[in-house]
Amino acid sequence: MIQEVGKMTVTLNKLEYGALLVDIQPKVITTEEENDRALSIVENLLAEEKLSPEKEQILRLLVSLIEKFEDQHYQLAASTPHSTLIHLMEERELRQTDLVGIIGSRGVVSEVVNGKRPISKAQAKSLGSFFSVDPSLFVNW
Repeated sequence: MIQEVGKMTVTLNKLEYGALLVDIQPKVITTEEENDRALSIVENLLAEEKLSPEKEQILRLLVSLIEKFEDQHYQLAASTPHSTLIHLMEERELRQTDLVGIIGSRGVVSEVVNGKRPISKAQAKSLGSFFSVDPSLFVNW
């Protein structure tokens, strides 16, 4: 069996590759258990010192199947200015009162933290300085 990898052509041993396919039985991943099994096989292959071309192809196949499953099931939600603020506050164990004077009065801080008021550009600059992060994290573009 001949497989093209990039610009290099790799000849696979049909018997060895077939035996690996029978042993591993790769298929489209549809459950967490199947994903965990595939990840375990990938880890074992990566732990080997030097992979045969046949094992490299199996590794590439499994990685593709894992990526497809994870892209479909683990999509990260886009971060919002509000969620970023909440995350940073939780991470540093801050309360709303800790932001009074940084982005405004108690009432303004409460409205911002509770998502009832958007974060202004001036507040974003102050928050960026306070948290030592890029102020653009707090502004919807």
